[in-house]
Amino acid sequence: MDGEVGQPGQVGRAEIVVVGSINVDRRVVVRSLPRAGETVLADSTAQLSGGKGANQAVAAARLGRRTTLVGAVGDDPQGGWLRDRLAEAGVATDHLTTVPGDSGLALVLVDGSGENSIVVAPGANARLTAEHVAAAAPVLAEAAAVLVQCEVPVAAIAEAARLARGLVLLNPAPASPLPDHLWARVDVVVPNRGELAQLTGLGPEVDLVTMARALPCDRVVVTLGGEGALVVDGGLVETVPAPVVEVVDTTGAGDCFCAALADALVGGSTLVEATRRAVAAAALSVQQVGAQPR
Repeated sequence: MDGEVGQPGQVGRAEIVVVGSINVDRRVVVRSLPRAGETVLADSTAQLSGGKGANQAVAAARLGRRTTLVGAVGDDPQGGWLRDRLAEAGVATDHLTTVPGDSGLALVLVDGSGENSIVVAPGANARLTAEHVAAAAPVLAEAAAVLVQCEVPVAAIAEAARLARGLVLLNPAPASPLPDHLWARVDVVVPNRGELAQLTGLGPEVDLVTMARALPCDRVVVTLGGEGALVVDGGLVETVPAPVVEVVDTTGAGDCFCAALADALVGGSTLVEATRRAVAAAALSVQQVGAQPR
């Protein structure tokens, strides 16, 4: 697909295609996250653009990659607002489908230490179909990397993986059972600790390397938050530490990590080198507010 993609002013075929969710993030800052049955007062609120797919696409575009997002928004006013935010960030929106009903919505509570709790109403994201994805077949086939997550139906991401000819990176968030034919097309899987445990069904007494090797994918990068990341690439095991930074907001840090990992792999880095870059990018992202900091 020709046209403007990536950062404004860049022209050419997409280097990275992201297939995933697009949400309006309603961000609420509180001094502490509420416990069950507790009411807390907010210090501030804001409306921001988010969703794992959109976050990853925006981060990839800001890293200089020509980036296309395949996803769905509603026919409500928020759908148009989300399209505009993506275009402003340099993401090609040619393959955003508008479906009847509400756009995706995430309620994001952020405490004084930057930690968050998130509730997502999928809205239009739940109505992204394999047929919608198939309409983007040419751009998926041409991309150097296709990045998918699990906030849209499995049939949609499986179709994206089937059509991809470049690298396929899977961020299995939220973790859910995935079909064998999808796993067969995944080149790199990027779970966090909790997702890794859910995918493997192994208990906390099992170490992360053993868990990673239990996945049906030879190349695994486990994100570890402030501890960095663990790379398991066949027989290679390496921990990549994270720098110590002042955390403002962890929302979207994992998405920034995935985009930076894809960017570095497309640029020819090894998996360990790409993980170092991704850890550094995520460390920068948590020092700013929102899932798509400017």
